[in-house]
Amino acid sequence: MDLDIFSWFSIIGTIAFAVSGAIVAMEEEYDILGVFVLGLVTAFGGGVVRNVLIGVPITTLWSQGLFLKTAIIAVLIAFLLPVNWIQRWRRSEAFFDAIGLSAFAIQGALAATSMNVPLSAVIVAAVLTGIGGGIIRDMLAGRKPLVLRDEIYAVWAMLAGLVIGLGWVVTPLQLLVLFALVIMFRMLSVQYKWKLPRRSLKLAEAQSSKEDGKRQDRES
Repeated sequence: MDLDIFSWFSIIGTIAFAVSGAIVAMEEEYDILGVFVLGLVTAFGGGVVRNVLIGVPITTLWSQGLFLKTAIIAVLIAFLLPVNWIQRWRRSEAFFDAIGLSAFAIQGALAATSMNVPLSAVIVAAVLTGIGGGIIRDMLAGRKPLVLRDEIYAVWAMLAGLVIGLGWVVTPLQLLVLFALVIMFRMLSVQYKWKLPRRSLKLAEAQSSKEDGKRQDRES
């Protein structure tokens, strides 16, 4: 079977996120059914949300036999891997997560452009496809979504969607370069802990309470 560049990005992202979901499930001590559920949800959750956005029927998921089989095999392999191999994966988790983010962000943007939707929808499709599965995975695992509180993450998916939506990246070679760049910048943001501006209400309230306590001590 001949696969186009779109399909290869889908396969890469499917494997990376399916294994990611399976390992999170094993960390939370889920049984084998839970491992498969979380792995498949992580692999396909972002794509389902994207399809709803751009008007593609959700039922098209069932026609993606190759990707479903790929995800199932990836989860099964992850479940059967020796513990020391899984520990090595976890040490490289950010890298494989970056691969999934890059592959799915590009795949989502390509899917949206094929539907001739506006640029804004292309960007949102790239972001949702790139981070949607991870958000659903963390929520099902009872964790705060990593992509919304950790290093710059969704920004790279947004930029990938932007350059594809503007038509700056078209050829397979250009897409591969973009794929590598998103991975590189994602890893740089992990290495140097780049973060978006944030405002903590808990910290502000704690400081306010501390200042009130000091004021009361002075008055007394």
